[in-house]
Amino acid sequence: MFGLLMSFAKWLEGTPWGIGVRTSLWAYPFTQLVHFTGLSIWLGTNLALDLRLLGVGKKRETAAQLRDDLFAWNWIGFCVVVLGGFLLFSSTASTFILNIAFQWKLGLFVPLALLTHIFVQWKARDWGATENTPGIAKFAGLAEILLWVCVITAAVEIPNH
Repeated sequence: MFGLLMSFAKWLEGTPWGIGVRTSLWAYPFTQLVHFTGLSIWLGTNLALDLRLLGVGKKRETAAQLRDDLFAWNWIGFCVVVLGGFLLFSSTASTFILNIAFQWKLGLFVPLALLTHIFVQWKARDWGATENTPGIAKFAGLAEILLWVCVITAAVEIPNH
């Protein structure tokens, strides 16, 4: 299985976009900018809803209304994050898959955080219909925040491993 993954990584590094991001003077930093911009939109909209579920912030609208207002921006941010991350990964994929911090990030933290996010998005309509959110909503919002902090921490550790 690992051999197949490494073969895919080597193939990905040889694609025009993998070579382009890796060899261009400006492509890698620009791709990081795209990735971080998407990450800011993605995490900012996640955080806004999670904090609202926790009861933090102005209460002009319910968590359900906030979820509906931010839904499109949230998933646009996610698509930008995935695009930027895929391009960054393709530049040196064989190095990334050997990196323990990257393995923790994509193997554990991102799937857990994404599943938690989808659950929170799905349930926010019910939980956030009124100003008073149930305890499970607060727990889920806090769990999502903590999982995204784990993703960011693992990402920051990638250059150190």
